[in-house]
Amino acid sequence: MADETFKPIGTLMPNWMINSVDRIMDFYIGKYLNCDPVILDRPPAPEPGHQYLLYAHIPFCKTLCSYCTFHRFLFKEHKAREYFVNLRKEMDYVKALGYDFTSMYIGGGTTTIIEEELMETIDHARKLFPGIKEVSCETDPSEIDTPTFERLKGYVDRMSIGVQSFDDSILKLTERYDKFGSGAQIYDRLGKALELFPTTNIDMIFGFRGQSLEMLQRDMDLLMQLNPRQITTYPLMVTSQTKRSVKGTIAAKGDELSDQYRIIMNTLGGHYRQLTSWTFGRTHDEGFDEYVVDHDEYLGVGSGAFSFLGNNLYVNTFSLRRYNERIAKGQTGVERQRHFDKHAVLQYRLMLGIFSARLSRKYFREVHGVNLDTALFKEMLGLKMIGAIKDDPANPDNIIVTERGKFLGLVMMKAFYSGMDNVRAELRKPLKDVISAFVPHLPAPSAGIFFRNTAGVNPLASEVLPQTFRHSNSSELGRKPWIPLKCGGVFGFRPAFL
Repeated sequence: MADETFKPIGTLMPNWMINSVDRIMDFYIGKYLNCDPVILDRPPAPEPGHQYLLYAHIPFCKTLCSYCTFHRFLFKEHKAREYFVNLRKEMDYVKALGYDFTSMYIGGGTTTIIEEELMETIDHARKLFPGIKEVSCETDPSEIDTPTFERLKGYVDRMSIGVQSFDDSILKLTERYDKFGSGAQIYDRLGKALELFPTTNIDMIFGFRGQSLEMLQRDMDLLMQLNPRQITTYPLMVTSQTKRSVKGTIAAKGDELSDQYRIIMNTLGGHYRQLTSWTFGRTHDEGFDEYVVDHDEYLGVGSGAFSFLGNNLYVNTFSLRRYNERIAKGQTGVERQRHFDKHAVLQYRLMLGIFSARLSRKYFREVHGVNLDTALFKEMLGLKMIGAIKDDPANPDNIIVTERGKFLGLVMMKAFYSGMDNVRAELRKPLKDVISAFVPHLPAPSAGIFFRNTAGVNPLASEVLPQTFRHSNSSELGRKPWIPLKCGGVFGFRPAFL
């Protein structure tokens, strides 16, 4: 459904303002986004009257993208099947606590990496939690071309496909061309997948180095031709954990973001409803990737999953071995915790309200028991001064998020999601420390031990890995074998458990 009220977007935000927002977000990220170790066999029981979303993490991919900071391992079928079994057991433990859920989101990794295991997991979740009305999943362009992919029809309500770009130069820059094919090949596959699910979302990324406005416009035009029900346009997120490997190689300069975003808004805005700062849909009443917008609380199962319950953030172990051990003991995977005070939670919900353009005084009054304008006086004053929000003359409880405000929401959420990598880094740090102890002359984030002398290394090794080491299980390093690999013509080894 076209947005008949849409007007072309002009200047959004000057660079000095973007830089100021980034500095403010850096301050709060450093203040809030860190966790403490915790011994916790169970998350807390559900609160009466609260609604929850179930998040399940599948941390396996057949190939690893160098710019991705999400928790994932190279796919090994026997490990993945064992993992799915334990994931379902963890759901049983959650059920015993008394939880039910309104929605389920399955993220990764590549959630569809073993379709029959995914189908069994969805069936299990729906039986355990009859309140689930919608299941969302993620996948990549290679998976939708498999003969078994159609089996997911009827199981998944919303399928999100990570395309990122149709431009071959961008696909080569991001090492996706050889993995998933050319832009034309991906485009053809998408046409076959669009009718399989009630909602098909196409994930795109902008902000690549060398991505001209013309290239981005062509991507948007191709999306319009495909006409999927939903489109998500993420800005490239270069974090403290990835900037060593990709900043200056695939990331564009920060001052290009506003011009690129204006292209997206002006192309998609007249044909789709804008659901968040970076999500567009045919209608307003449909789910999207940022489930945190619609769900104040969610519970995560699986290695690397996050939960937000009450005013607490819980993070499951990133170690597959420890995850399996905890499940075998009848425990869930929680290994980190962070408690947030009320003011921090209010700031977080304000950011989400701007990002979703659904900022309401009524919500803060009824859910959090506060007057928004007084509880967050400084924040609200600042937002009004820069033209990000304005009062709705037709409804005093409603606050209008302007086009500048939507862009501000994008900038803030980009920084927030990048900052969440600080938490992931805490969970990955043990292996980095062990690698440094074994090979003290190498920097901690190395992806293995690389050298140009190939003596003793299998020259036929074909695994291509990013040179940034991020996903780990330190205790396994000393007792598991090392596997030969090749990365850009340089041969070396990596730990076999990845």
